[in-house]
Amino acid sequence: MRNLKYYFAIFSIFIMISCGENAEKKSEEKSKEETQTETKSEVSEKNVILFFGNSLTAGMGLEASEAFPALIQNRLDSLNYNYEVVNAGLSGETTASGKNRIEWVLKQNVDIFVLELGANDGLRGIPIAETRRNLQDIIDTVKEKNPDTKIVLAGMQIPPNMGEEYTTDFRNIFPELAEENNVELIPFLLEGVAGDPELNQQDGIHPTAEGYKIVADNVWDVLEDVVEKE
Repeated sequence: MRNLKYYFAIFSIFIMISCGENAEKKSEEKSKEETQTETKSEVSEKNVILFFGNSLTAGMGLEASEAFPALIQNRLDSLNYNYEVVNAGLSGETTASGKNRIEWVLKQNVDIFVLELGANDGLRGIPIAETRRNLQDIIDTVKEKNPDTKIVLAGMQIPPNMGEEYTTDFRNIFPELAEENNVELIPFLLEGVAGDPELNQQDGIHPTAEGYKIVADNVWDVLEDVVEKE
């Protein structure tokens, strides 16, 4: 518990500082245009899983191939699932900025939408009702765009420095929204990683490559029952 509080204490300080920073021969090879057309066709035939979140989804501090969305893609490929993962994580994203960005992100077809936002709201002390409303609006927008899109909500927790009531109410946003909207819930995205210095980068906030393997497992525990093998 001490490690978790320490982790989140550093997390809150860091986020407040950093969240704004934010052919060859024709007989041997297909033409560039043909290749691009084929690639687009292949992608369009795959179901899309879109991860919509902040720096935890983006994989801040690591190669894109080490972030948990890429690890989920590797697992899907190894199991012969016909899915294409899209990492739409943006460092510093809040639920408000995510709400403003969602329409643009949904210009592509999305079969499974994984929503990982809210931590930055909690660390800033944004009113619970506002965070809840923004998350609900994002969920509503996804459903309106395509009622068949399956939604997974990633739960998050914040340090206790905002007070016990706020901390508890924040934690409860996610299971309550999941139940009210009949969507799947990842109880706590950073379960088994938060507070462990060996699984976090030097900033004490973002998981290392090894840490992201655990995060990917947390996600897969829920996502496995959502994907459909074709």
